Amino acid sequence: MKQRIRVVGIVKEGDDILLLKKAQNRAEEVPAWEILTGKIHFGEQPEEALVRSFYEYLGVEVASLKLIDVVTFVGLSGSSQMGNLYIVFEVSLPDGAKLTPTDRYTAFKYLNKNDLSSVRLEDATMSVIDIVSGHKREAINMKPTDAIDDPRGTANGATVYVDGGSRGNPGPAAIGYYIVGPDGKEIKRGGEFIGFATSRIAEYYAMKEGMEQAIELGLSRVRFVGDNLMMINQLKGVYQVKSKDLLPIYNDIQGLVKKFEAVSFSHVKRGLNMQADREADKALKGHFNRKQIKNMV
Repeated sequence: MKQRIRVVGIVKEGDDILLLKKAQNRAEEVPAWEILTGKIHFGEQPEEALVRSFYEYLGVEVASLKLIDVVTFVGLSGSSQMGNLYIVFEVSLPDGAKLTPTDRYTAFKYLNKNDLSSVRLEDATMSVIDIVSGHKREAINMKPTDAIDDPRGTANGATVYVDGGSRGNPGPAAIGYYIVGPDGKEIKRGGEFIGFATSRIAEYYAMKEGMEQAIELGLSRVRFVGDNLMMINQLKGVYQVKSKDLLPIYNDIQGLVKKFEAVSFSHVKRGLNMQADREADKALKGHFNRKQIKNMV
């Protein structure tokens, strides 16, 4: 398995964490926010790489730094798995330091970790914050043998791609799904406008809708695929869901899981989830078009 190594700098003001808004790559996407993350150049120590990254990306010197954790998690890169090793430091900046984002970042702000659902976070940043904050999964009426994720059991089953999105995050939101059989042929697709919500809530509603559609179709062994790494890891049992907004939907999904013979959850990059993304986008645009037509009558 390939492995990506990064250094991460967590800067705090009280209970608030410094987040940086990434430069927008695709015009239709809501830009993501992340903790400052940097690569390690050949011959560098992690501390040196992080100090350099703060200067290159924010134009600021580092006053001090302290290693607080080394976290690992697995995602997908293209069609293969990618191991991620993030070396996490707590960073102090000089008093009165003026941050000047360069081309990589366009803005910054300090945000309380309880309010992180108000922005679209990079998957890796969500994973790092969840792990470093100690949000490890606790027992949720499950025994170790009651594993939800069963990739072998769904190897020859159907696949349901799901996606949820929000304009404004929170803002008008929609969900989409795309279902294919074991032979790769399309079975069904669709989307729905769900009202005002954050992107994380929309992702969960998309998963719930995908499961309900699979049940209606009589599919018993299903692999569910999404591009939100945190949601997938929570459904796989890696992390615990603590958000009060997400728990009701999460519990509904747990109830639906019991109606299948086998389920598994897989994370893919957004580019490999385009069919479900298009359905969500179509549902969102369709809602606004219908609203405009209604206002014209």
